[in-house]
Amino acid sequence: MRLLLHLLPPFAAPARTASSVPAGKLDFVPACSTADARSLELLQDFVSRSRRLFVVTGAGLSTESGIPDYRSEGVGLYARTDRRPMQHAEFTRSAKSRQRYWARNFVGWPQFSSHQPNGAHRALRSWEERGKLHWLLTQNVDALHSKAGQRRLTELHGCAHRVTCLGCGAITLREDLQRRFVSINPDWSAQAGAAAPDGDVFLEDEQVLNFRVPSCQQCGGILKPDVTFFGDTVNRATVQFVHERLAEADAVLVVGSSLQVYSGYRFMLAASERKMPIAILNIGPTRADHLAELKVRGRCGEVMSVIQPL
Repeated sequence: MRLLLHLLPPFAAPARTASSVPAGKLDFVPACSTADARSLELLQDFVSRSRRLFVVTGAGLSTESGIPDYRSEGVGLYARTDRRPMQHAEFTRSAKSRQRYWARNFVGWPQFSSHQPNGAHRALRSWEERGKLHWLLTQNVDALHSKAGQRRLTELHGCAHRVTCLGCGAITLREDLQRRFVSINPDWSAQAGAAAPDGDVFLEDEQVLNFRVPSCQQCGGILKPDVTFFGDTVNRATVQFVHERLAEADAVLVVGSSLQVYSGYRFMLAASERKMPIAILNIGPTRADHLAELKVRGRCGEVMSVIQPL
């Protein structure tokens, strides 16, 4: 059953020749036609009716900032290469795997850390400032929501700008670790390949043989990015906290996520069980399309730039 009870003034769809994606950033954004005016009108009505909107964002939001995703057709990591992301078990049990991961991450960090929020990030921050957005749950680890100034925010899978010690649990800044890498690897260098969504680049095994990885300065333990690797689980307290924020909301909007990973999809199931209206903005199909009363296909930046937090 559609939520549409009245219509706002008709939208003029953005010109099809324009793009919200800066030049040079289109390589990671799937081909997509401009969202039609009727879809924009329906999405505006959906947003306007909510007073406590719960928003879920994914990698499709950050592709417009130049960060690739995993699953986009033709341009995602899985389409461009047979490489796969680091698994939690592999990282924790293998010093060689950690050496390879950190060497690649060291090379990719300057570029990854320089990415900036795009129009969709800024729109969501504005929605929070206007009181429309109750809580934002992101599956991204790129810190772009924080850079945009978002405060009512949970980073479900952690943040690549932080480092945690698997021994004592100490949290440090990734930028500080970069300086330690430089200090203990003064003569090491490598030619980088393609970039990955989590900030590292592709290097051959022989390129990382002499790369040195520091230990925790407090306890000598293993250092790991403060993110949830594939094969790991999200902290139970974090999941409970997000469920509580969801229970306070009156509608859910998904922006730029296929919801293929259960850690995010579970909240769509919870929202559906509560009979909360769900809308999805994404270029491709999602795991929760059957739960949504409204699906809008379009680029996040283009669509979010015309939706107002009324």
